[in-house]
Amino acid sequence: MTVRFANYRIAFYVVVFLLSGTVLGLAAHFAGIFLPHLHPDFSIFALLIPSITIFVFLLSLQFAQPRTEALTLFILWALWLAMAAWATDIIGPLQCDALTVETIPTKSGTIRQKEYCYEMKVIQAFSWMLFVLFTIAFGLLLTLVSQAERFGYNVWTLPIQELGWFGEGPGYYNHGQQGQQGAYQYPVYPQQQYGYPGPMAQGYAQSQQPVFQIHQGMNGGITGITQVPVSTV
Repeated sequence: MTVRFANYRIAFYVVVFLLSGTVLGLAAHFAGIFLPHLHPDFSIFALLIPSITIFVFLLSLQFAQPRTEALTLFILWALWLAMAAWATDIIGPLQCDALTVETIPTKSGTIRQKEYCYEMKVIQAFSWMLFVLFTIAFGLLLTLVSQAERFGYNVWTLPIQELGWFGEGPGYYNHGQQGQQGAYQYPVYPQQQYGYPGPMAQGYAQSQQPVFQIHQGMNGGITGITQVPVSTV
């Protein structure tokens, strides 16, 4: 997995976990004071959507492909859109700070409408934020997959860890040897290794040439010539 893609994906997951966890906590509070007879539809829906999101993302952290990630993001995008629209329909343009002593009934008494309004506003805002985040994530995923296909890779069925960020081909980031131009390590193939040039160098046999040793005598004169085997040179 490339470093930047890994960091951005983890950051996106952390933000989704935090926002979903907040919505889940508020929904659990509503379920505790309203269920089973008051506002059951929205209370149950508000519990399911963040729970599904957290569970699916925990699985996607370990087991995901671009095709499964795209499907997951699209489904959650639609669910959070429905969640945001429903919360907006319930709370509407109500100004929470204008409320004073108004109350609404619960299963065991009443709750201040101002408190309920603020909690619903948080659910509404976070739901819209998650909808926007899933929209951006889905668009980025499709863009990166298209980039990988332009590089000549079909990454839909590969582990999502192989997907690169912008300007990076699919594969693993070269941690220690990033060049001055920001070059990244792409899949490479084994190259033929060449040793010290010998009789079989450059793909053809070369004939072994005899080596001669010249013996010099007194005053620079030649006293004899001896042939030396090639293996001893």
